[in-house]
Amino acid sequence: MRSVVLLLLGVHLAYAGTHSLKYFYTAVSGDIDFPEFTIVGLVDEGQFMYFDSNIKRVVPKTEWMRQKEGADYWDRNTQIATGAHQNFRNNIQVAKERFNHSTGVHTFQQMYGCEWDDQTGAKDAFRQYGYDGEDLISLDLKEMRYISPVPQGIPSIQKWNNDRADLEYVKNYFSTECIEWLQKYLQYGKSSLKKTVSPQVSLLQKDRSSPVTCHATGFYPSGVTITWKKNGQDHHEDVDLGELLPNEDGTFQKSSTLSVTSEEWKKNKYSCVVEHQGETKTEDEIWKIGGESVPIGIIIGALAAVVLLIVIAVAGYVLYKKKQGFKPVSGSDDGSNSSART
Repeated sequence: MRSVVLLLLGVHLAYAGTHSLKYFYTAVSGDIDFPEFTIVGLVDEGQFMYFDSNIKRVVPKTEWMRQKEGADYWDRNTQIATGAHQNFRNNIQVAKERFNHSTGVHTFQQMYGCEWDDQTGAKDAFRQYGYDGEDLISLDLKEMRYISPVPQGIPSIQKWNNDRADLEYVKNYFSTECIEWLQKYLQYGKSSLKKTVSPQVSLLQKDRSSPVTCHATGFYPSGVTITWKKNGQDHHEDVDLGELLPNEDGTFQKSSTLSVTSEEWKKNKYSCVVEHQGETKTEDEIWKIGGESVPIGIIIGALAAVVLLIVIAVAGYVLYKKKQGFKPVSGSDDGSNSSART
């Protein structure tokens, strides 16, 4: 079977004082061993709910959601997710026609959500569509209009931008209800979401000719900075900073890779500096166990646990339904921008 890797569309990280609620929907077509449709919900970058077209149920992914919401909540949202699945089947077909794609593996995606600063009260929101990992349509909330970098998105944005009533409806959702649900979920999970766990830091290398990877894992919350020093001075050359990734236990991991020859490493003192929640950890010794291929194997094993979340981490929408949890706003790539309201 073929495989697919989906790109993230401008994921917003949670900074100090800022909290986020995000939903990622993904529709996939073609010969691939992966659900046709998936939904992931995140609070402060941690997964709290999940749905896919195989299990056909919205399920909690945290203990605090299991405890705080009953069967009615999960039944309602399962109905919404099922409707979204049908909409996405249509959307991906329309997108394939616009891009003149009749065969192969393709994806139609959307990410939407909101952010709230619990110190200043500042709010922000985002809504982005993608096709095959590339930007298709996004909502400019300041101007209250949709924009597209490609001609295939023009038919949709022309219709959506002419529906001023629906744009106001969307604006209200992002400015009020999305924030209200975010605050509710933060209250639900306050004991676990406010925890602080320091990172474990290791320098890893496959062999002497391979790059050196600084791997920080097991930390919470997600905000972390990884930098390199050469002989005590900041070093930015030949550095590749990796994406923030979730661990199965709700903590996070991140890595930074330095391309340097073994001769340069011996001649100079390189060190990796990891800063998290005011704490700084420095590592300058490469970790090797039982042969030089083991450390990289450890990284691969850790990444395997989060591949599913990375693959589904950019997404779509479903018909808006008031006061029912993960409420996407209206919008469809088939050119309609109407919502079912009950």
